[in-house]
Amino acid sequence: MTQHDSQTAEQSALEPMHGLHKPLRPGQDVVPRGQLDIHRARVLPEWIDYNGHLNMAYYVLMFDNATDRFFDLIDLGVDYVKREQHSAFVLETHVTYQQEVALDDDLRFSMQLIDADEKRLHYYFEMFHAAEGFLAATSEQIALHVDLEARRSAPFPNILRQRIDMVLSAHSGLARPDGVGRSIGIRRKS
Repeated sequence: MTQHDSQTAEQSALEPMHGLHKPLRPGQDVVPRGQLDIHRARVLPEWIDYNGHLNMAYYVLMFDNATDRFFDLIDLGVDYVKREQHSAFVLETHVTYQQEVALDDDLRFSMQLIDADEKRLHYYFEMFHAAEGFLAATSEQIALHVDLEARRSAPFPNILRQRIDMVLSAHSGLARPDGVGRSIGIRRKS
């Protein structure tokens, strides 16, 4: 196996496993019920901090990459931005750190679309250790569709809304994850 073959095999092992067409094709594709396996990543050496584990900033980076994979699926990614001069801005994000991950750990990201309206998306990611299966972290986000020229919010175009509705419909029967809507604060024992 050549170095290129090795790199290609390594990269394909980290690709999402949802098997859906990108972008989704309304009327043709069926989004499976259940969270989508949306992204894969490996912890790189430059992401390890002085505590010997993945630095908190890189969790956010990997969740951002997972967001890009979701946006590619609904055609809200970089191609859409170039073509339409519209994008999505994350308004709020909540990250929880459940269990440490370390150098060279392979990670798997699943996502669930919680809600959507004419301009906003509310979604939730879970990061799992790929080999050991434990939940490593979560990220809940709200994103707003924005007209980049006007720098103002804008409704989703119809075709994009159809793709969003495909995912939302597939996820509508799922239980709301425990971490959704969580607030931050020091909990006192009563």
